[in-house]
Amino acid sequence: MTSYNKVNRTHVSEDENLLQNVLRGEWKWEGLVMSDWYGTYSTVEALEAGLDLEMPGPSRWRGQLVNHAVSSKKLLPDTIDQRVRAVLKSVQRAVATGIPEHATEEGRDLPETAALLRQIAGDSVVLLKNEKRTLPFQKTKTVLIIGPNAKVATYCGGGSATLRPYYAVTPFEAISKKAQDVIYSPGCHAHKMLPILGPRLRSEGGQVGVTFNAFDKPESDTKRKPVDTIHLVDTNMYFADYYHPALTEDLWWGEIEASYTADDTGPFEFGLCVHGTARLYVDGELLIDNETVQRGGGSFFNVGTVEETGILHVVAGQTYKIKIIFASGAASKVKDAEGVVSFGGGGVRIGGTEVLDADEEIGRAAELAKSVDQVVMCVGLNADFEQEGHDRQHMSLPGRTDELISAVAAANPSTTVVVQSGTPVAMPWAASVSAIIQAWYGGNETGNAIADVLFGDTNPSGKLPLSFPIRVEDNPAFLNYRSDNGRVLYGEDVFVGYRYYEAVKRAVLYPFGWGLSYTSFVINGLHVLHEFVDGDEKLLVRGVVSNEGEVLGSEVIQVYVSPRNPSVSRPSKELKGFTKVRVSAGASASVQVLVSKKYALSFWDEPRRKWVMEAGNYDIVVGPNSVETHLAATISVEKTIWWSGL
Repeated sequence: MTSYNKVNRTHVSEDENLLQNVLRGEWKWEGLVMSDWYGTYSTVEALEAGLDLEMPGPSRWRGQLVNHAVSSKKLLPDTIDQRVRAVLKSVQRAVATGIPEHATEEGRDLPETAALLRQIAGDSVVLLKNEKRTLPFQKTKTVLIIGPNAKVATYCGGGSATLRPYYAVTPFEAISKKAQDVIYSPGCHAHKMLPILGPRLRSEGGQVGVTFNAFDKPESDTKRKPVDTIHLVDTNMYFADYYHPALTEDLWWGEIEASYTADDTGPFEFGLCVHGTARLYVDGELLIDNETVQRGGGSFFNVGTVEETGILHVVAGQTYKIKIIFASGAASKVKDAEGVVSFGGGGVRIGGTEVLDADEEIGRAAELAKSVDQVVMCVGLNADFEQEGHDRQHMSLPGRTDELISAVAAANPSTTVVVQSGTPVAMPWAASVSAIIQAWYGGNETGNAIADVLFGDTNPSGKLPLSFPIRVEDNPAFLNYRSDNGRVLYGEDVFVGYRYYEAVKRAVLYPFGWGLSYTSFVINGLHVLHEFVDGDEKLLVRGVVSNEGEVLGSEVIQVYVSPRNPSVSRPSKELKGFTKVRVSAGASASVQVLVSKKYALSFWDEPRRKWVMEAGNYDIVVGPNSVETHLAATISVEKTIWWSGL
């Protein structure tokens, strides 16, 4: 798939050098080349460059435009034949799978799958800080759970990263199952849009979620009947790839029905944004009209509306009937923003939460923290903040989260903070709390994975795959991360991430590769050997990892290469290989990392347009992260060689 952007002033979908010379020539790619969605910008140029398939259909740049290009002698029929052959080969591979077109999607919600997901999620958790052995918690002691992410299953990012899970476990649910006694305080709200309401709703049959009915006729037709009925848990519903044979037009309609039982008495805020039109009713009364007048916003890849809201006073224990009248994207009154396209189908998002007094809740949370030994704060971002098509404007946690953490930490310095985000966040309170966990978005089992680490059922072994800067201004791309008249300058050059921070000797909050454990490890016995595998010279890096603690744990051995005297500006060291080893308490284990010598030592020679492995000395440095690389061995390259391909 070709990217949207240009490389050296040429769109990738039109770059013959990348698609033909590099991809098909050097890398020997024999498969299909397609554009990203609406990432085709020409007819002749893209076809001649090697772009086989324009996506999505119907085509904008082919069809009659291709006929015209051929008839005017700007495009050879042989070029069309080449592109068609690639598409037909791809079709033949798809047919050979035996999967019928528009086949019903099958599920595999099995216990063994859940166990594997839980293990993977737990292994990814990174323990950033653990002073005074605050963690792991004791299950027999009371746990105070605070924070806006505690009762929300933040399991994935937004955009194309969004998947519909069979289920999702919240941190609150998982912690409550392990601890004998828990206390909960929300502390504050921290949402960009109101939290997805689906998990708090029930369908007519009592299932978690809603019932969605699709119609081929408008609501004015009193005799209409649904052509499709679907049960959905996630109330962020995007119908870009929704298909039903009875819905043959772009304009179609839907009804969403569920019930909501209030947990508390007080004001409850509902939210509704849509690509299309929608109205939300509670017990038959219109609460939100997102149809009569519509305001454009950033939802549904910028073609949807802003979130319109309505507040209803609810009574604890009382059940309310929720109904949304929906029309597909073709009904929208919102004019597409410049450069934005609709992916079709439309979408609707239903959110809701209790209305809180932030000052009161922050004070209450801090007061509760004074009397509890074990305090965990669940904070972070979610799919609304981190998704494709949008950039975060800053690194701060949303809303008054930082203020909440600081207030609780002042009341109880033994506080543990669990952060869920896919990218770094600022932590101005880091020195004030005892423990910090980076839990990412852990999928279905995200809550269980967090609880497993908090209580020591899983010994954390995750490592940071990127550096956490102290401030957003410290980022290597801070000064040039923008587009000026369609041009983006990568001013950081090869000094990306830890390479930049080491080059300018700038401190970071937590370095690349960082991650603590409930035990302690020592790495020693470094040896570097040379081997040939399938004609390729390899560096075999060996060492011994000793577990000097009291519990079973896993350590990640990271191998970096540092050129002694390069002829061009290069990072002081770069990660070239790693492996994870599981070691029992008091035991040692031999480890080895095998890396290709030419891949590990080479850089791109711009004048020759080839890779080059220069003659000279290189240090192989090893450690548990990018800053603690105390083991080193030196290897030599006798002769400079240039190479291309894979």
